[in-house]
Amino acid sequence: MNEKKIITSPFHDDTIKSLKAGEMVYLSGVVYTGRDAAHKRMCESLKAGMPMPFDFQGAAIYYAGPCPPKPGKPIGSVGPTTSGRMDLYAPALMDKGLKIMIGKGLRDTEVKNSIVKHGGIYFAAIGGAAALMGKCVESAEVIAYEDLGTEAVRRLVVKELPVIVAIDSMGNDMYTEGRKQYAVD
Repeated sequence: MNEKKIITSPFHDDTIKSLKAGEMVYLSGVVYTGRDAAHKRMCESLKAGMPMPFDFQGAAIYYAGPCPPKPGKPIGSVGPTTSGRMDLYAPALMDKGLKIMIGKGLRDTEVKNSIVKHGGIYFAAIGGAAALMGKCVESAEVIAYEDLGTEAVRRLVVKELPVIVAIDSMGNDMYTEGRKQYAVD
């Protein structure tokens, strides 16, 4: 029987490099949320020389727009959104230090190459299980772009959030037949 693999933020390079495409892991610690509108603002802020809403070093961003919490709960359902919608922004954010992304679905070649170039990783969260994912959240607070509502950047503290390594730091992609390698130019 395989032992449950739990990794805790901040995520270090050695931990990232040890994970392989297709492997199931559980994330604990701080994870930030952000979707399309937040990513667009972060990239606009980068171009303007402004600081990011959180330190990317060792941090993970979860492509999710949480539902409002029920009374007494930190958050409502928090399922992953389609990661391809962030592909336009991910390489620029990775150039500034972001390495860990969580979402669902395929990533384009430029993102895969950025993952390899920066020693990053892409985790697939379980689509259709937003209520289960919400139960892993111990606390949640909006830290940036509150005017975006569900798309605001939130700081979540999670306990054993289940994810699968979709693209590992070597570019192996569980979505691609044969776990193809991606070269960095």
